[in-house]
Amino acid sequence: MAARARRLPRPALALLLLLLLAACGFLLLPSLPGATGGGQRLDLRDLLALSVAAAEAGGRRVRAVHEAGSDLQQRSKGQTREGAEELLTAGDLQSHRCMASLWASTFPGIRVISEEHDEAALDLSEPWDGKIPLEIQEMVPSGQTVAMESVTVWIDPLDATQEYTEGLLSYVTTMVCVAVHGKPVIGVIHKPFSGFTAWALVGHGANVSARDAYDERSPRLIVSRSHAGTVRTFSQKAFGTNVNIIPAGGAGYKVLSLLNLNKADQPDQADAYLHITFIKKWDICAGNAVLSALGGHMTTLDGRDIDYLDSPGNKEGLIASVGLDHLQLVKKVSALEEVVRKE
Repeated sequence: MAARARRLPRPALALLLLLLLAACGFLLLPSLPGATGGGQRLDLRDLLALSVAAAEAGGRRVRAVHEAGSDLQQRSKGQTREGAEELLTAGDLQSHRCMASLWASTFPGIRVISEEHDEAALDLSEPWDGKIPLEIQEMVPSGQTVAMESVTVWIDPLDATQEYTEGLLSYVTTMVCVAVHGKPVIGVIHKPFSGFTAWALVGHGANVSARDAYDERSPRLIVSRSHAGTVRTFSQKAFGTNVNIIPAGGAGYKVLSLLNLNKADQPDQADAYLHITFIKKWDICAGNAVLSALGGHMTTLDGRDIDYLDSPGNKEGLIASVGLDHLQLVKKVSALEEVVRKE
């Protein structure tokens, strides 16, 4: 009687088939950002949801401090390069501790760069609860992962501190940005005093959008309140005397002014965001990611991408837009580079 051939178990057959396909070059595995192998891998959808949770949690601290009374415990950290006082308040510190603790307790070892630093120990007792907001579930698929060592998280616990102390609360935001290999891929901008949150994941969508039209000939330029006069002088040379300058506080607020938002969430609307001096990267990383997700751009004045790998400062100024010919904007403001170098 002839011996019966032994059948391989189905899992073994499947594995053998995969190996044969790979050997023949027919099996293509998806290429993911940061897929360099080794180490812990993080799901981009989780990183986005955690970024939203951190920005909103920090925002609650910012609002609570302000609503508790007039004593914000403000003190000076020194002066900016433009000579303006750089303030620190209890709102900054409490938001920083809250946001940084949430990241450290959820993903120990992840690289986080924050605007603020203090000696208080982070609270690692309450990690993120893992809840994914429904709108993120609907727009962002799970399974897109990056290596932890490729990630840098930038947090701004309180953007527009000066305006916070003056009661100009519409300018105030809390922000989180996730950069992968130095490129901004997740951006969250939260407004604590209206409750509005803008988020975006490059390549997968956002809960905000660009407007239908922008004015390229005589753009409304949104600029820093601290040096609006200087920017006006140079902007008129670049765009003509009809250019409209909108002074505003906070880099997050300025980016939101470029988007299609209602007046309640965003009082000002601009066509481009211009900054001609030194600026910290925690101020701009989140906005850069949001604009990139919408097909827009944030570059140095000479049109180069801004790297968010480590160095905290951007010395080359910036021009940001969405819905405009960004290259043409760069050509018009390129004359400002010499001014920036002197700052």
